[in-house]
Amino acid sequence: MQKPARRRAPRHARPSRRGRNAAFAVTGALAIGGAGLLGLPAVTGAHAATTPTVTQDKLTPATMVAGKATTASLTVHSSACFTAKTVGVGVRDAGGHNLDFPGGAANAQICPSGLSVTTGSRTLPAGTYTQFGFWQDLGGAWHNLPSRQLVVSAATATPSPAPTATPVPSPTATAAPSSPATAAPVAGKQLTWSDEFDGLALGSRWTADRSSSYHYGDHNPNDNKLDWLNKDNVGVSGGVATFTARPSTHTLENGKQAWDTGLLTTEYSTEGFKVKTGDYIETRVKLPAGTGAWPALWTWNSTSGNHGEIDSFEYHADNANLLELTNHINPGYKYVTDAKAVAHDQWVTVGTQYGATSVDWYINGVKVFSDGKGVGAGWSAYPILNLSLSAGQYHPAPQGTAPITFAADYLRVYR
Repeated sequence: MQKPARRRAPRHARPSRRGRNAAFAVTGALAIGGAGLLGLPAVTGAHAATTPTVTQDKLTPATMVAGKATTASLTVHSSACFTAKTVGVGVRDAGGHNLDFPGGAANAQICPSGLSVTTGSRTLPAGTYTQFGFWQDLGGAWHNLPSRQLVVSAATATPSPAPTATPVPSPTATAAPSSPATAAPVAGKQLTWSDEFDGLALGSRWTADRSSSYHYGDHNPNDNKLDWLNKDNVGVSGGVATFTARPSTHTLENGKQAWDTGLLTTEYSTEGFKVKTGDYIETRVKLPAGTGAWPALWTWNSTSGNHGEIDSFEYHADNANLLELTNHINPGYKYVTDAKAVAHDQWVTVGTQYGATSVDWYINGVKVFSDGKGVGAGWSAYPILNLSLSAGQYHPAPQGTAPITFAADYLRVYR
């Protein structure tokens, strides 16, 4: 989730979050090939003949259904072979917010013979969007290919049979306090540290109003966040911790109104607990539906390489069925889309084992990803569980002033 002055290539090792609101992030003339398609910056002299031009040959989908997870595909070719740092499919809403399809291709070779890329899946609300292929050159500049409309139609309701009994309330509407854990899904591990959120031990166990991952300690606009940390925005009741975000009286350095919100970290606490290589961490959380919501479980250590960051999960409410899983230490990532396990207002259990040579992620007790890279032998970091608010550059910002909540049933570490 970061943190001082980055968002991030890769943040979830995603094709990096980018400010592509302008058509191009380069200067000078652009090579134009085919039907006005855009490529590398034009050059003059002896090298002009070898400047590659990128042509977009195919882009899908042309239509989507609201709430239905869909992948995108892009086929391009170039006038000469070269390596692009990133190739993917972009989407913008009517307000100019980037709602790109996750994933894509990194360090991809584009040649005259062509390149085809398939992204991860995502959902979009009903409406009309701008869709386009894009690529990033090795110098870091972004190049958008020709755009078109992407129409997302409203989901068609399926007629339901006449009710035969009184509906039973969904078991995911509230959290029942969970039983103390006795074993982990990873063999040979024993529970070594946990919080069942029967109370909130601020100071001794948790810190709720600052983190070294935030540039200003209690807020971090550099990371496209509206957060302003406030210990009063985390509370416990019935064995559940609730993180609540509300519009703040504070104004961020970029002029945007902040949102007071909740964060729990063991950093700066008296206990100062850290997870370390070999540990398995697990939490059960209720994913929020509010626009702009950005909850996560992650780690941070300001004194270690790459800040010791492992994202057990990041979630954005505009992508209702997707979790982002990321190793920032030895970069590796995966987007997991699962409409049954991951959804608005639904409880899900997420776990991560910090292996020396591979970080492994689990959803509802099932392993969904092993990155084959790991954290190394001497890694350690502070766990962080929090609710951030997107500032609108990469995901929509909150709409209106209604509070947004995120809940956690427990946090457990096995060693």
